[in-house]
Amino acid sequence: MKKTKVWSLLFLVTGLTAVCVGAIFAKSTSDRTSVVIRNVDKQVVLYTIYRGSYDKTGMAIDKLFALAGRKKISTRGPISYVYLNNPGHVSKEHWLTEIRIPVGEEALKLAGTLGEMTDVKALPALELVVAVKPKGQADPRPIYDSLYAWLYKQGYVAAEDPMETFLTDAKGGDYAQMKTEIMVPVQKHPKQSKQ
Repeated sequence: MKKTKVWSLLFLVTGLTAVCVGAIFAKSTSDRTSVVIRNVDKQVVLYTIYRGSYDKTGMAIDKLFALAGRKKISTRGPISYVYLNNPGHVSKEHWLTEIRIPVGEEALKLAGTLGEMTDVKALPALELVVAVKPKGQADPRPIYDSLYAWLYKQGYVAAEDPMETFLTDAKGGDYAQMKTEIMVPVQKHPKQSKQ
């Protein structure tokens, strides 16, 4: 009788351990950010440099689209932000963001004529490390942490500032409710490319 109780207790403890380990593994797997490498062809963008808090960019976006309309510039894709300084090191009134709208190549004829902080430029083809920020996630820091950890582990280095493409309306103002792609332009680390 005692052997039966001991075996039952042993099976119960083993079963509970397996369930706990499975739950921990499932949680750690679901917390991981899915990271992919994407090659992007060269493109032309209409852009403006914005200074201030990210949640107040709506007016700058409206002005950029209005300018595109007045100048008959055809837009070709979702808005992207390039973050030009680290918000952890600079107060929000000094955050710098390049707001970009992909446009047709014909817009290059306007380069240099649109203002001091607004212009059109051609971007080279890029290799990007990409992760999705899902709708409902307010804090993107864990995604950035995963992206940078992944790219360094894979032998890449950041080639430019990080950027974010908005797959939902960027003017809405509620960042947590926006689905975005967080991207870092990369290149192979010089030591890695020699091998």
